[in-house]
Amino acid sequence: QVQLVESGGGLVRPGGSLTLSCTASRSFFGIASMGWYRQTPGKQRELVAHITRDGSTKCADSVKGRFTISRDNAKSTVYLEMNNMTPEDTAVYYCNLHITFDREYDYWGQGTQVTVSS
Repeated sequence: QVQLVESGGGLVRPGGSLTLSCTASRSFFGIASMGWYRQTPGKQRELVAHITRDGSTKCADSVKGRFTISRDNAKSTVYLEMNNMTPEDTAVYYCNLHITFDREYDYWGQGTQVTVSS
């Protein structure tokens, strides 16, 4: 079993910045791909940003140029740096770890609330 512990959520004003962190409990973090998703009430969870074990990244069109995903394998941690935030970024943000052994496995963090409001 893998535990993912998220931190860094909170309240920020429009135009402001936040950085989310997610630390994994298992040592195979370095061979897993990681992602940040977000969800608002009544909507499906959507992918915000993804990073492979090799460090290749992709972001949703809605956050390109504003959000950056990165990882530190030595700390088993993935980050989401969010800049120039808007009220539309308000959501619960979830960390995801995806890895393949005999089959594909997905693990999720507990979620952290991000609110963008003046």
